[in-house]
Amino acid sequence: MFSRQSLQRACILALGLVATSAAAPCDIFASGGTPCVAAHSTTRALFSAFNGALYQVKRGSDGATTNIAPLSAGGVANAAAQDSFCSGTTCLITTIFDQSGRGNHLTQAPAGGFNGPESNGADNLASATGAPVTLNGQKAYGVFISPGTGYRNNAVSGIATGDAAEGMYAVLDGTHFNGACCFDYGNAETNSRDTGNGHMEAIYFGTSTTWGTGSGSGPWLMADLENGLFSGNTTGNNPSDPTITNRFFTAIVKGQPNHWALRGANAASGSLSTFYSGVRPTASGYNPMKKEGAIILGIGGDNSNGAQGTFYEGVMTSGFPSDATENSVQANIVAAKYATTSLVSGPAISVGSSVSLRATTACCTTRFLAHSGTAVATQVVTSSSNSTLKQQASWTVVSGLANGGCISFQSKDTPGSFLRHNNFVLLLNANDGSKQFKEDATFCPQAGLNGQGNSIRSFNYPTRYFRHFDNNLDIASNGGVHTFDAAASFNDDVSWVVTSSFA
Repeated sequence: MFSRQSLQRACILALGLVATSAAAPCDIFASGGTPCVAAHSTTRALFSAFNGALYQVKRGSDGATTNIAPLSAGGVANAAAQDSFCSGTTCLITTIFDQSGRGNHLTQAPAGGFNGPESNGADNLASATGAPVTLNGQKAYGVFISPGTGYRNNAVSGIATGDAAEGMYAVLDGTHFNGACCFDYGNAETNSRDTGNGHMEAIYFGTSTTWGTGSGSGPWLMADLENGLFSGNTTGNNPSDPTITNRFFTAIVKGQPNHWALRGANAASGSLSTFYSGVRPTASGYNPMKKEGAIILGIGGDNSNGAQGTFYEGVMTSGFPSDATENSVQANIVAAKYATTSLVSGPAISVGSSVSLRATTACCTTRFLAHSGTAVATQVVTSSSNSTLKQQASWTVVSGLANGGCISFQSKDTPGSFLRHNNFVLLLNANDGSKQFKEDATFCPQAGLNGQGNSIRSFNYPTRYFRHFDNNLDIASNGGVHTFDAAASFNDDVSWVVTSSFA
């Protein structure tokens, strides 16, 4: 059932009373005869008249939830309301609301062909603070998908099924990706399982080479059509599908009987390019298509959840949008002026400084984060401790190996080795130069959750923080499934006073 607000919006559009200068992406699609049947964004309204809830967050301190709306109709999300609600605790994104009026909201993906990491097989929820950006100078938050995180709606309204025509776009972080399956947004199976070729039509972004590839080393925009990632009419290489280097990237997939297309662009400037436009894949099962009409974000159709990426906004349409309509939408996205902003907060931890990290939990205020070989734990360290222990509890702060907006901690006594996490355990390892190592060794400090010092958040798993638990060091989520994720004393255990180093 349509809301009163959505019906009023439809009437306004029909009367032509929405000024072109104020038109938002879904107004533009409607004017082009291909209306949005799903519209998701945590950063802004995608209809010029929309002033309802964009998304919901849940805080770790008491489980309370609140909805985040635009600052004004058609505007940017009210990040200050989220910051106030989440102050002094952690927050997760529980729901990304559908702005189309059809109720196609995205929530925690349930178990499927591939089970998630939660105890019930469901996927994890995203940190509410993992992907801060600005739009025209106003702060907002995207959806930072770490491996194991995903959203879904298997009971939808108005999404294309069978061989029906549809379009979709998403604005993504072009620098956040991996080669696992599958960072998708779009049309998928309604039972969370692989039901065969052609049962999906979704945007894919990443460096998977199992099926299709583009030029260079990736990442690439491709279409996940189930049992294949396509950048052309076969699962082979399409040299017209470029490696993406844009920080903000507009990704488009659209399909209709015996025809589909890939288009993309820098979301911060410039116009769309067509990477492929032509007949459906020649392999069996893709022509005609057998789309089922569920919606996924961050996962594959069968809940394959090893991928990572960041989503800011996206829509799905009824009908095959024209290139001209999409070009107008791209101009609107560019005019939104997506830009990066600081990933850190709280007391500064300066690059180049030598530091030690002291626990703040009442039991442990004489204990400092230290290593012994590769193992990392808390140790009692004082001015009279031996020089070896002092060295082991001392760290040089360097620019984040994976993101210069954050930091990495290099061992004072083992140059070239850094604090990094592996299977959520904090370790000291030599830098092997890999993308994975750099991401695992990058951390983003924020104000200490208990009001003291800093909490040190993982860059690539932003729900997780340095935590001492039984004196061992892990990266922990507030109330997660592991023993070291226990909610009791979480804020104290993840808060550290940063002092001058012992050595």
